[in-house]
Amino acid sequence: MIWFYDALASIRSFLDLGGNVLYAIMAVLFLMWTFILERLWYFYRVHPNEKQAIVAAWEARTDTRSWYAKRIREEMISHTSVALKANIGLINALIAICPLLGLMGTVTGMVSVFDVMTYSGSGNARAMAAGVSMATVPTMAGMVAALSGVYFGTWLDHKASTETEALADLLQAQ
Repeated sequence: MIWFYDALASIRSFLDLGGNVLYAIMAVLFLMWTFILERLWYFYRVHPNEKQAIVAAWEARTDTRSWYAKRIREEMISHTSVALKANIGLINALIAICPLLGLMGTVTGMVSVFDVMTYSGSGNARAMAAGVSMATVPTMAGMVAALSGVYFGTWLDHKASTETEALADLLQAQ
């Protein structure tokens, strides 16, 4: 259990090193991964059952060739596509926000460096070091947070398109 407290102390010192912007990056990162895990759950647990139900409903129809049947097919595919792509735009927006928050941390860190320079004259290296770390740590954290989600954001978008196409292929006229 001691390792848990050591980990918490390390996280706390890292957050103190980078300033308040790291709390915002942490919140955005938490939201991003919550939505990524929700989408993974949907793709592997919920969607297969919904796809089976849609295919069964389509195959139970006696008319699959008329204009009206084609519109029903389009509606089924469209509804599934919207459900598959839910929250993917939000995930991509959260990925894009992370580096911007890191940049904001850079600016706030540099402002604190300039404050130190204003009060101490030409520059006290020790006093400026805290501001420099507040300028670099959030930048790194924002980039790492964004990179952790880029692969999954792209993969989820591709998976939604692939699943939509697969459903369209399954719902062909008989």
